[in-house]
Amino acid sequence: MSDALSYEVVVIGAGPAGYASAIRATQLGLKTACIDRTLGKDGEPSLGGTCLNWGCIPSKALLDASQKYAEIEGLETLGIETKEVGFDLPKMMARKDAVVTQLTGGISSLFEANGVDFYPGSARLLSGRRVAWTDHEGSTNEMKAEHIILAPGSVPMDIDAAPVSNEEIVDSTGALEFDIVPTRLGIIGAGVIGLELGSVWSRLGSQVIVLEALDSFLPMVDTRIAREALRELRKQGLDIRLGARVVAAAEANGSVDVTYQDDAGDQRISVDKLIVAVGRRPCTESLLAPDSGVTVDERGFLYVNDLCETGVPGVFAVGDVVRGPMLAHKGTEEGVMVAERIAGFKPLVNYETVPNVIYTHPEVAWVGRTEQELTAEGEAIKTGSFSFGANGRAIAANDAEGMVKIVADAESDQILGVHVFGPQASELIAQAVIAMEFSASAEDLGLTMFAHPTLSEAVHEAALAAGGRAIHVVNRKKK
Repeated sequence: MSDALSYEVVVIGAGPAGYASAIRATQLGLKTACIDRTLGKDGEPSLGGTCLNWGCIPSKALLDASQKYAEIEGLETLGIETKEVGFDLPKMMARKDAVVTQLTGGISSLFEANGVDFYPGSARLLSGRRVAWTDHEGSTNEMKAEHIILAPGSVPMDIDAAPVSNEEIVDSTGALEFDIVPTRLGIIGAGVIGLELGSVWSRLGSQVIVLEALDSFLPMVDTRIAREALRELRKQGLDIRLGARVVAAAEANGSVDVTYQDDAGDQRISVDKLIVAVGRRPCTESLLAPDSGVTVDERGFLYVNDLCETGVPGVFAVGDVVRGPMLAHKGTEEGVMVAERIAGFKPLVNYETVPNVIYTHPEVAWVGRTEQELTAEGEAIKTGSFSFGANGRAIAANDAEGMVKIVADAESDQILGVHVFGPQASELIAQAVIAMEFSASAEDLGLTMFAHPTLSEAVHEAALAAGGRAIHVVNRKKK
């Protein structure tokens, strides 16, 4: 075997989990290769995985652009007059693509600067810590590695009732490529992806109908936060129908006929486009040879321990193909942890402080446990909340919907969860993550000085409220 194809570390996948682990491994002096099969819209290899190419980044480019357009209606309140304001969808899409190109090119530059050897194509784990690499021309070579990191990512889930054709019925990738704004848009799934995509197209003029099979809205979110978010999103025009299970969808003459069932029986709607946004599944097909030794569960996830080690010595798995939330930042931290452990260090990922965000407007963000979870487990807790409606900066910006809620242990006062629905929740939640990472109490946050006027003061006041000491809201009487 050629020495050129022998490495200390081989990473399969160049999404956030994969590219982060490859870069960190080379920083630590390990000879590292990364294999990735992704091709961009131009047919050329494109690093960054789903996140940079079809997920986090392009969706946020459209979310931010559409939100700026939606804010025009509220400018009159601020004393700003506008006339004949419109939008150019092809230009908006072109900018989205330019952002993707800039950031995926940035990963290529980082690979080159750090000395990561990149191999475009697909990979398959063989026995004995060997990897079969097949380039895009179909030629296969074998690599040998001391350590292998599996980070192939995930793909959108399909449902039999609504087969994706990439014509009128599309998945989340296709929903970022519409060339016209649909008059009527249907979305299956009121999760993170469905709500974000629904927000984009609703702001640009679509009548959006979201069909969610569950009877509850955002069940993983604090109940009060979820209730406020549902009310506000419906107020914005999203027709969110809970307990609506889609049983059939058929394309016909440039539209889609959708049949769903609710408490009243069979219901039918017709839409111009239908987005299937029912979640994602791990991309593990063809990843493992039968004798690779790596265990896969019934849902396609790779079995790993708390350190992301598989059952095969020297083989690790990170990101969307292992347990835990399918989040880019979670995968990144796992990838870095594994690279550092290979190099002899002993870092850990704290899965209790993984932040979650839904990039609607207002945003929804949370970290840690909910009041409902803790109460169901019999934990003694206390809570404190503060509305952005009483926050000076939010009121001044005409952006005062939502609240911050803090859940703490009733005896120790240690913060167990923080939940935010409001402007810049994705940024505010970082304060909570830092506090929880250092095992802070609500009192610790309450004793911390926050600048005025800022949105972050809502976090401060919620922490004070947990102890009955809030200044800018009437404190609840203790029982």
